[in-house]
Amino acid sequence: MKVLVAGAGGMVGRAVTRHCVDSGDQVHSYDHQALDISNLRLVSALVERDQPEALINCAAWTDVDGCESDPVRSHRVNAMGPENLAKACRRVGAVLVTISTDYVFDGTKAGFYTQRDDPDPTSVYGVSKLEGERKAQTANARTVVVRTGFVFGEGGRNFLSTVVERARRGEPIKAIEDAWGTPTYASHLAVRLRELAERDIPGIFHVVNAGNGVSYSEFARVALETAGVTTAKLQAISMHSLDRPAPRPVNSRLKCLISEAMGLPSLPFWQEAVREFVIPHISHIEAETATQT
Repeated sequence: MKVLVAGAGGMVGRAVTRHCVDSGDQVHSYDHQALDISNLRLVSALVERDQPEALINCAAWTDVDGCESDPVRSHRVNAMGPENLAKACRRVGAVLVTISTDYVFDGTKAGFYTQRDDPDPTSVYGVSKLEGERKAQTANARTVVVRTGFVFGEGGRNFLSTVVERARRGEPIKAIEDAWGTPTYASHLAVRLRELAERDIPGIFHVVNAGNGVSYSEFARVALETAGVTTAKLQAISMHSLDRPAPRPVNSRLKCLISEAMGLPSLPFWQEAVREFVIPHISHIEAETATQT
């Protein structure tokens, strides 16, 4: 398959690029410096030149509080960006797979959010991502929207890697105990993104690791136990005590109603995904430390 990856410099973009290359695809990968998805002229030129069969969009502005203070930039990148990619894909006959977020929901539901639930974002970030979903679907009927959340993995400063590294240095850790989501390992997400590109069935998919979901504090506890950090100073705190500029959903757990019907199995349980990430991550840190000393 001939694949173009936008946002290839980020955590998910790197995982997607690696997986597609390993799968034997012809891959064109662009980070933000090479491809600003908010620039329609640039997007059109690159897509026209590369002629992909599938474009996987991992590019976004994910600074939730930053988006709250700069809604114009948030709209330009997160809403118009996917629309620009969709228009370019339509012209060359490519399927677009674009990543969205669990933040399109308000977080007031007690259980899992599925495709049957109406989005109702409470932050500028969530609003812009929902608009990006809709603009892309309108611009190109061959658009696959993938909502995900609590993403962790290699090559990014995500919650999980930060917690483990800080705890190993003996620093105190604060983690929210009253907000829940469904963790998603970037490497597992990458596999599903490529599968959806290959299937080329338009729609909205919720892609997360299996399990009942977890709070940030429990997520951190499991990661630290997996890393063998038994002396960590983990303090559970309330989400509202942080007083951050942008509101977050209290519950953003996701479940997909479509994947299994299409013959796509559930991703591995999130606890297994944590082990798969943390153990090599610790080995890498230890190897780097040994080299420096």
